[in-house]
Amino acid sequence: MRTSRKGSVEMPAFVRQLVKETEKRVTSFFKGGRGGGAGELSEGEEGGEEEGVIPSPYLDRPVLDKHMQEGCASWGLTYALASMQGWRAHMEDFHNCFPQLGGELARWGFFAVYDGHAGSAVAQHCSQNLLDHILGTGKIQAGEDVERVTEGIKEGFFLMDKHLHAMACREGWERGGTTVVATAITPHHIYFVNCGDSRAVLCRAGRVAFSTEDHKPFSPGERERIENAGGSVIVQRVNGSLAVSRALGDFSYKTAEWLPVTEQMVSPEPEVSAVERSPADEFLVLACDGVWDTVTNEELCAFIHSRLRVCTDLREVCSQVIDLCLYKGSLDNISIILVCFPGAPQLSPEALHQEAELEDFLESKVAEIFEELSARGDEPDLLSVLTVLASTVIPGLPPGGGLQSKRNCIISAYYQQKEVQRSRLAQELSPTDAN
Repeated sequence: MRTSRKGSVEMPAFVRQLVKETEKRVTSFFKGGRGGGAGELSEGEEGGEEEGVIPSPYLDRPVLDKHMQEGCASWGLTYALASMQGWRAHMEDFHNCFPQLGGELARWGFFAVYDGHAGSAVAQHCSQNLLDHILGTGKIQAGEDVERVTEGIKEGFFLMDKHLHAMACREGWERGGTTVVATAITPHHIYFVNCGDSRAVLCRAGRVAFSTEDHKPFSPGERERIENAGGSVIVQRVNGSLAVSRALGDFSYKTAEWLPVTEQMVSPEPEVSAVERSPADEFLVLACDGVWDTVTNEELCAFIHSRLRVCTDLREVCSQVIDLCLYKGSLDNISIILVCFPGAPQLSPEALHQEAELEDFLESKVAEIFEELSARGDEPDLLSVLTVLASTVIPGLPPGGGLQSKRNCIISAYYQQKEVQRSRLAQELSPTDAN
C-alpha cells in the first residue's frame, strides 16, 4: 500500500531541450494566441492600474518543475496530485489533501484545489484555514445528515470570506482572490464543492457521471446577480476585469452594502452537490482551469482511464495530464488532484502490450521521418518531425490524449536519432588507419 510521499520532480532534460529549441517559434503564439497582448487581461486577473506598460503575466520560458504528492486512506482510497507553474509569471495554485480527517471522521476525506488570482496570498491562506472553518461549524458529523453537511460547507466558506475581509481591512488590501473546487468523501456520499471556474469530475464505469459547473460572469444567473449588484459584464468579465463570478476574497467586487454576501457581484457561495457513492465509481479529478482550458471532461476521463491500465504510479498519471495540457497550449498554472476508488481501472497486460506496440511504432516512424528529411538535405529539426507525424494516421493513441500525450516518447526517439546521426558523422570524419 502506498504511503504518503512528497517531492519536487524536474522535467527530463530532453523536454527542457525542446523548450530551448522551439521557444523562439512558439513563444509569440503562446503569449499572444489567446488574446495575450501586454495591454489585455489574462484569465482570472484584474487589469493593472499603474501607468505605463503593464507587465506580461507570462514568462519567456515556462517553469517546468513539478510538485508531486501521493498517499492513501486505510479504507481503500488512493490519491496523487501534481502542480506546475508553467508559463505564468507566478505560481498561484495551492491544494489540500486529507485522505482521513481523523476522530469520528476517520473514514472521511477532504481534497481541494485553490486557484488564486491577482496574487497568491488568498489562495494560500484559504488552503491553510478553509477546512478548519468548515469543521468549526459543528455540522460535519459522522451521522452524515446531507442537508446539514451542505449547510456546514457553505457556512465554512462564508466564515472564511468574513475572516479574509477582516484581514483585508486590517492590512489595507482589497485585490486578490481565489476560486475553490473541493470534495468531501464519506462512506456514503461524495460532496462536490465549487466556487469559481476550477472543476471537479467523477468517472464512473468509464464515463463522466458528474461534473461541477463553472461560475462565469456571462452565465445567465451569474450575469443577473452581477447587474443587480450594480456591476456589468464586459468582454465576458465582471466590470471588464475579473473572469470569474464566484470566489473567496476579491472584496472590491463586494461593496453593495444593501445586499447579502451571496448577492454581491462576486459571490463567495459555493455550489454543493451530494452524489451517492457506487461500486462503479472509478476516480474523481479536481483541477484548476489550466487543465480545463485544453481538455474536456470526457477527454480527461478517457485519458486517465487509459493511463491507469498501463501505470500504477498515480503521480505519473497526474504528470502525464500536466504534460498533455502544456503541449496542448495551456498558459496557466496547472494543478490536478486524482482520487482513485477501489473500482478504478487496474493494470492490464493487454493494455501494456498495446502501449509498447504504439511506442515502438512511434519510434520507428520518427526514425523513418528523420531519414527522409536527411535524404532530402533538410535539417530534421524536432518541429519538422512533429509536423509530419501530426499528418500521419497513428492507430492506438491514448483516447482523450491523442498525439500530444505521446510527445515525450516522440521527443526521446528524436534525440536518439540525433545521437545516431552524430555518431555516424563522427565515424565518417575520423581518419582511417594507415594499414
